[in-house]
Amino acid sequence: MHKALADAGYGSRRELEEWIIAGRVSVNGMPAHVGQRVGPEDKIRLNGKLVQLKFGLRAPRVLVYHKPEGEIVSKDDPEGRPSVFAKLPRLKSGRWISIGRLDFNSCGLLLFTNDGSLANRMMHPRYEIEREYAVRVLGEATPEMLERLRKGVELEDGLASFSLILDGGGEGANHWYRVVLSEGRNREVRRMFEAVGLMVSRLMRVRYGPVHLSPRLKRGQCRDLEPGEVQELLKLLPPEQKSRFPAGYGPFADTHVGDDFDDEGETGGNRIDLAEK
Repeated sequence: MHKALADAGYGSRRELEEWIIAGRVSVNGMPAHVGQRVGPEDKIRLNGKLVQLKFGLRAPRVLVYHKPEGEIVSKDDPEGRPSVFAKLPRLKSGRWISIGRLDFNSCGLLLFTNDGSLANRMMHPRYEIEREYAVRVLGEATPEMLERLRKGVELEDGLASFSLILDGGGEGANHWYRVVLSEGRNREVRRMFEAVGLMVSRLMRVRYGPVHLSPRLKRGQCRDLEPGEVQELLKLLPPEQKSRFPAGYGPFADTHVGDDFDDEGETGGNRIDLAEK
């Protein structure tokens, strides 16, 4: 059941397990339990509200959004700041879940999906999906600084390193770099540069896995990924995840169908509050 709810975009599997244990989910009027199987004939309620689930296999929907600076990746903000979710198209069912986050002052590529399981796999550090950034810093890194960033700098939450650093040239007192890493901790890119004595003045994500930020996609605009682009995303996932999707999605789709964390502050704001349901 928690898998079906996650696939429909109601949150991550881990969150749904916690909500089931907390008694927020019921099946046919009875408290649900973790691992419970459900079908089309069952009536599932979240916080007392009936949820409609589709049990047929379908491809996940994935959206790419060009986030401008000055927007938060959260549905609710006590300060009333603009939210990226206000710019996304409405879904007939489920909710958009962000695959990673960018902080208020960062910009660039954001991915969203209506599939909670896909979002979790894309964000999990176990799968080492690359994120690429264009970074502008005040000053210029010395060869010693660049070597430290490649080998790893010690942050308060552990060692962090870039798998690739490219010099992007300078403009006045600023200097640009292109960096790649395969995980996403809270404000990780900024903290890494700060660890070697450089302050980030601008940060833009330009790639997440195989998805690049197109120069044709203006700030504040979004588009659906084409089927071929979704297929490229699914190729990054382990076999058990790939087998969930219908034929034409992922390299194992023609054989059989079987049965959080990111850049710049991925600490829960992209999750869905079922109290809204």
